[in-house]
Amino acid sequence: MDAAAPGLACPLPFSQHSEVTVGHGGGGRLTQDLINRIFKPAFASPAPDAEHDGAVLETAGVRLAFTTDAHVVSPLFFPGGNIGTLAVNGTVNDLAMCGARPRWLSAAFVLEEGFPLARLNEIAVAMGAAAAAAGVSLVTGDTKVVERGKGDGVYITTSGIGVLEHTLSIVPASIRPGDAIVVSGDIGRHGMAVLALREGLEFENPIESDCAPLAEPVQALLAAGLEIHCLRDLTRGGLATALIELAQASRRTFSVEEAAIPVHEAVRGACEVLGLDPCYVANEGRFVCILPAAQADAAVAILARHARGGGPIRIGTVQPGPGHGVVLRSEIGVDRVLDRLSGEQLPRIC
Repeated sequence: MDAAAPGLACPLPFSQHSEVTVGHGGGGRLTQDLINRIFKPAFASPAPDAEHDGAVLETAGVRLAFTTDAHVVSPLFFPGGNIGTLAVNGTVNDLAMCGARPRWLSAAFVLEEGFPLARLNEIAVAMGAAAAAAGVSLVTGDTKVVERGKGDGVYITTSGIGVLEHTLSIVPASIRPGDAIVVSGDIGRHGMAVLALREGLEFENPIESDCAPLAEPVQALLAAGLEIHCLRDLTRGGLATALIELAQASRRTFSVEEAAIPVHEAVRGACEVLGLDPCYVANEGRFVCILPAAQADAAVAILARHARGGGPIRIGTVQPGPGHGVVLRSEIGVDRVLDRLSGEQLPRIC
């Protein structure tokens, strides 16, 4: 990686920190250490730890999915969306990854004194439009204001509830040897769109974020009767981090073909210039689906009808035998084991 690339940081391991760093929010090894060492011991719960995007709860015979997400993206407006569309879609997508139909959202706003009301109105209107497009209702919320210079314009936290209308257990523990790994579309658009705007970079082919709701394609897979074992959206840390998390949580080994991973030409070119690996660049409208190999072609065909941008494709297989990791076979036939980034490759990306 090019150490001179803009906006990049390589923080020290958790054990060498006495304070929170930006890297602790990056979705990589530092984030996992923070969760394991601080939050899990403090918030011990009798519910099983599914290591998933949301919690599945049952009440009165109804299965519900519940999730929450905070959004601190910088800049607030970017090609393809803004913090409002991101807040809605991010929470909708976490519910969708549980296999739920998203229904209700809450939103909490932390506003900085002096932020223009016209810009706040743009964000609110975008949130309403995103909610309508995703088929969810914003039903409750809260607003707080901090003094000028004590915030960064707007932070938004959203929580969501969805309904599971099937009996499948869509969690990492359901992943089985022989399963196919399907990615819903090309990767890296969101991260590169935000980075380009933040750093004032101009590319010959402009890059737009892939920010979009994912409930519709997931519901289409379920309606077709496919035996989905696991889903994961590719947000902080990108495709690579999502696969590593799932491999470790399921205690399986994933074999992935680098040549099969779809990357738009503009994104690939930008990553080459900046010394970034597109597999680690954030997305906000892409996910992986893990299901029996015999159903992979059907899944690809269904997702192709809902694809925004690049089309879906099978990129790998879950291997038999012990182990838990991701092995990437390069285009020249060399295998390498993927690892989590220590911290933040692209800070404040969502």
